[in-house]
Amino acid sequence: MGTCASKPPPKPNPYARKASPPPETVSEPPTPLYTSKKTPLRGMFPPPSPAKHLKELFFRRDDMEAGYPEMDKNFGFTKQFSRKYEVGEVVGRGHFGNVHSSIVKKGELKGQKVAIKIIPKSKMTAATAIEDVRMEVKTLRALTGHPNIVKFYEAFEDVDNVYIVTELCEGGDLLERLLSRGGKHSEDQAKSVLVQILNAVAFYHLQGVVHRDLKPENFLFSSKDEDSELKVIDFGLSTFVKLDQKLDEIVGSAYYVGPEVLHRSYGREADLWSVGVLAYILLCGSRPFWARTESGIFREVLKASPSFDENPWPFLSSESKDFIKRLLDEDPRRRLTATQALRHPWIRNHSRVKIQFDIHVFCQMEAYMRTPPLRKAALRALSTTLAQEELLYLKEQFAFLCPDERRGISIENMRTALMTNATDAMKSSYVPDLLASLNVLQYSKMYFEEFCAAALTVHQMEAHENWEERARSGYDAFERNGNRAIVIEEVASELGISPSEPVYTVLQEWIRHTDGKLRFKGYIKLLHGPSTRRLQ
Repeated sequence: MGTCASKPPPKPNPYARKASPPPETVSEPPTPLYTSKKTPLRGMFPPPSPAKHLKELFFRRDDMEAGYPEMDKNFGFTKQFSRKYEVGEVVGRGHFGNVHSSIVKKGELKGQKVAIKIIPKSKMTAATAIEDVRMEVKTLRALTGHPNIVKFYEAFEDVDNVYIVTELCEGGDLLERLLSRGGKHSEDQAKSVLVQILNAVAFYHLQGVVHRDLKPENFLFSSKDEDSELKVIDFGLSTFVKLDQKLDEIVGSAYYVGPEVLHRSYGREADLWSVGVLAYILLCGSRPFWARTESGIFREVLKASPSFDENPWPFLSSESKDFIKRLLDEDPRRRLTATQALRHPWIRNHSRVKIQFDIHVFCQMEAYMRTPPLRKAALRALSTTLAQEELLYLKEQFAFLCPDERRGISIENMRTALMTNATDAMKSSYVPDLLASLNVLQYSKMYFEEFCAAALTVHQMEAHENWEERARSGYDAFERNGNRAIVIEEVASELGISPSEPVYTVLQEWIRHTDGKLRFKGYIKLLHGPSTRRLQ
């Protein structure tokens, strides 16, 4: 305590609306959970200052919208809150408001305990704050019903407050349970937690929702039981995304934010980075990226080099480390999706795994439909090198779309599969665009062999150690069945390169002078397509 008392109090944090408040143990000196150079969870001091450019960004964002006395704070919610609910003790505290337990006084839930988040309208000083409340209610209403997402009941408002009524989870949050176990879980305990998180993430990603603030404090256990269900909460920073849309708003909590968020170009994959950070913490009790300031944390995040050298990592399974590494990949294109993570060898046999549609597969199919013939041939050749683990995942996804492999996927299969799992959230996201882009399936069907070529991800395959060998095997198959004489103009057209670009002069090196067919280097560039056409 003495060493802490001499330090000045931390400065106000402009990230306050996006990060959790410091734990109540903040005044205690750091107490290591085990011998490690990394700072443990217990007794963490909040970073005293954020990165300068991010601070300015947030101030600009809020200041431009703040200060308008006539700002509309009417949400259209029901007004008779006090007639139906009796507010009890505080069970959680946040930056915008507190969460109270409550007893329902009338209606179908009469006598039942619920949780009520009370958000004072006086704290909504910017249009973004009002929109965040609208988004949270809209998202919770759309996603309610999934066992690992907190159940939403209704929303109220009066002149002073907004009231969001949800189920009451009495088992505490993930951070509390983590600390009660000395800061880390066994591998089996960690699997149980991560499987439930990934089940929820896979579900809401399919609906077109990105959470953007996954951290231990935003997961609650239903009860104190050891095998209690885990629930995702707090969708205040969530948003809906369109097909191929990239978000540019820097939101979230410093320790869990992905590199691409700091680069202001990200999508669903950012949630999986946060899951990777959570997995690392669950297994060893320390954060993978730490510094004394938020700017320092961001520098560590951008390095994307978590340590697996210190205890307890040498004593944990190689599969657990591979699982985390494939989520904490700095390139979001190589990162596992939530559904793929559920198929990872480390957790795929867990009893709580629920395999779902993977929106990533749909996006890959949409891109494949727009792909020129030569690149389709290159992808089909590469698909012959898929490993058994990858084929298992693709067979499951194909079966969701078309249970009979011999019949092939049609546009009706796609529409049925999407609508079977649809919520109201889909109406605000990508589904209409996705079905429109797959209209070609009205006139032909896609069978499993071509589905493998359409759904594979070249960048994910590159992350494997045997990529060079597999690429060579794919090229050999391409030579036998797909490679043909091609002119430089056709290569440029397939890769979206204009004659005025400097790279155009290099294209000739990708073509053999003897027969006009693609060399191995040209084949690799063709696999990547237009999005990665830059050359070093």
